[in-house]
Amino acid sequence: MFGENPKCGKCGKEIKGDEVVLVKMHYPKRKGMTEIKTYKKNEGSFICEACFDKKI
Repeated sequence: MFGENPKCGKCGKEIKGDEVVLVKMHYPKRKGMTEIKTYKKNEGSFICEACFDKKI
């Protein structure tokens, strides 16, 4: 879990830095400051641009 790079939720491709992705997640209920990368990794699922463009 720790140190793992995020992966696409549909195809399993590893997400690399500076790559265009979409994040499917619930809007947070709480207000305040948080580490956004960690929050997205824990609370969201990533979808790579290629899978999003397929429109299956």
